[in-house]
Amino acid sequence: MTDGHLRIVIVGGVAGGASAATRARRMNEDAEIIVLEKDEYVSFANCGLPYYIGGEIAERGKLLVATADFLRRRFKLDVRTRHEVLALDRAAKTLTVRDHAGGQTYLLTYDRVVLAPGAAPLTPPLEGLDAANVFTLRNMADTDRIYAAVGASRARKAAVIGSGFIGLEMVEQLVRLGFQVSLAELQPQVLPLLDPEMARPLEDELRSSGVAVYTGDGIKRVLADSAGAAIGVELQSGTRIEADLVILGLGVRPQVQLAEAAGLKIGGSGGIATNAWMQTSDPDIYAVGDAAEYLYGPTGGQQRIALAGPANRAGRLAGEHAATGESAPMAPVFGTSIVRAFGMSAGMTGLSDSLARRCGIGASSVTIVANHHAGYYPGAAPLTLKLTFDPESGRVLGAQAVGRDGVDKRLDVIATAMAFQGTVRDLAGLDLAYAPPFGSAKDPVHQAAFAACNQLDGFEEFLPPDDDLSGKQVVDVRTAAEVRSNPLAAAPHAVNIPLDELRDQLDRLDRGAETVVSCGVGLRGHVAARILKQRGFADVKNLTGGATVRNRAIREPNG
Repeated sequence: MTDGHLRIVIVGGVAGGASAATRARRMNEDAEIIVLEKDEYVSFANCGLPYYIGGEIAERGKLLVATADFLRRRFKLDVRTRHEVLALDRAAKTLTVRDHAGGQTYLLTYDRVVLAPGAAPLTPPLEGLDAANVFTLRNMADTDRIYAAVGASRARKAAVIGSGFIGLEMVEQLVRLGFQVSLAELQPQVLPLLDPEMARPLEDELRSSGVAVYTGDGIKRVLADSAGAAIGVELQSGTRIEADLVILGLGVRPQVQLAEAAGLKIGGSGGIATNAWMQTSDPDIYAVGDAAEYLYGPTGGQQRIALAGPANRAGRLAGEHAATGESAPMAPVFGTSIVRAFGMSAGMTGLSDSLARRCGIGASSVTIVANHHAGYYPGAAPLTLKLTFDPESGRVLGAQAVGRDGVDKRLDVIATAMAFQGTVRDLAGLDLAYAPPFGSAKDPVHQAAFAACNQLDGFEEFLPPDDDLSGKQVVDVRTAAEVRSNPLAAAPHAVNIPLDELRDQLDRLDRGAETVVSCGVGLRGHVAARILKQRGFADVKNLTGGATVRNRAIREPNG
């Protein structure tokens, strides 16, 4: 305690730390609140950094959410930038702090601490990473360096390594600036968080926008000239890419060293373990942001989620609890996220199929392709929505969406339903806003939920889009012209019977065989499956997403 007042020390700023500090002040006018930030800027919009580099955000100052002077003036905070915490002594309740500006080290006592150390970019030990014009993007200093390098580039060739959010955003912005851009990704698809077939449209959009995409091929080394400047990269396949600007977007690692050294518990996902009030294993120490673990909604376990939204919400609650001893608990986090690449957007919330398998969770999925608003209204564009759910209870476990418009709306609706433990039946009954410019009377959310309900009710069974169809009776109910222009992948034995002719040609089919129906996107397949099941076909399945999604799912990498 200091002069009878509570002393709260916030270690780190940006989303989690700044939110904790300002909430603590709003809840306790008398507390002494000190913010220690090792960098120059205490609160900036790190999600906006690529857009400033690309010029979509024209003013650098717009990135500074709250300056140190503003926080001092408005909230009476003791903000100390370029002050780095080197050690935390829980027994003595002290922090060892290095003042990089003044060159001094000092001890600071605390009553409560909120740790918001964030995460650092992954930089593997590869040859040439110290070459000039090789960058990661995490803070304002990184941004300024890349901004200067972009302006000085003569070759106007860039290599982006890693196709997560930062990588994709930087690809888009560099193309916008006139760069010839190459994108390399170690995994066999871009945006590895998504299931492969959901990421394909994004990859197609990148290629059609002039980006050279190399999937299944990670970086081996950076190539440099005699002066030590980057001139390109070599991939693991031996492919060489010319570039005088290299951006690494390989992911992040949580900054948990301070917590570890202090003996705080580190959770299974590598973040600082916390309870519902963001307290660590020491109740006087809280952790928020990219270095902390949260309750993960789909599984009920603890998970590190490196996103700005949860960091802000967790910081707000931790600041309140540190200042008053009370707060609401932190709500479960679902990892709701979205990214734009040129004209295409893609995102997810909760579990994908692949993540469910890695977590050992038995999950079912349905995929629909539908227009983002009424098809008869100008500008309608297809949106692909994949809904993952519990096959017994119907509880929604996750969703993925990709399309040119309306992706954010559908993900937000589904994420909201998941927060209330919603089921696919709940989604099917939602009363959503409808007018032709905005949606359809049967929204894509409804359509996905209807399909899931059909499975729960035993009316229909779906096959994954990449299922092995050999040995199965496959009935393609598209028109002959559709089949010729876009054959069903890996199903040369498929029997083509257009849906409107199916009832008259049932004698061409074996009622006792395992039968798979397919169409363009799954809707006609549903009608066909219902016809066959009611005409004595015992084992009928609908290929989810039809030929459209299957032909994405089993396409060769880089194809």
